[in-house]
Amino acid sequence: MKVGVTELPAYEVAFIRRVGSYFEPQEHWGRLMLWSSKNGLTPPSQKFIGISLDDPQVVEGKECRHDACVTIPEGFNKENHKEIQFKRLDSGCYGLYPFYDKVENLNNAYRYIFEQWLPSNKYEVDERRNCLEFNLNNPAEDPEGKCRVDLYVPVKSREA
Repeated sequence: MKVGVTELPAYEVAFIRRVGSYFEPQEHWGRLMLWSSKNGLTPPSQKFIGISLDDPQVVEGKECRHDACVTIPEGFNKENHKEIQFKRLDSGCYGLYPFYDKVENLNNAYRYIFEQWLPSNKYEVDERRNCLEFNLNNPAEDPEGKCRVDLYVPVKSREA
């Protein structure tokens, strides 16, 4: 498993938050995709990003928060879209893990980064920013039913 380190720019995103187990159906993605399609916010010009805000090993599953996001272009008129939320994702240094597997195995990728890769490198988690899951395909359209996700973990140089 290879993890690289890269810089990401800041992104403005529209998002829908869901509270509940990460292992249950994620219907907020469908709602976001419908909204984004109606507003011309589709790949390749825009990116779909998932943000898992809680660690299911620490927070009870039914309380876990997840944001389904789509990037928005500069100048997008947010005032005309009261049904959706908006926020800024900060730029910075990230560990990048290119994941291609069944969605239920994504947790294993997180565990690898946090339990093996980070302790053996000069980086530590930058708690001021969230992990980002850039969704690169639709698993329903993949021949093997797998998802392709660039998993970004915010990092900073380890304090000496």
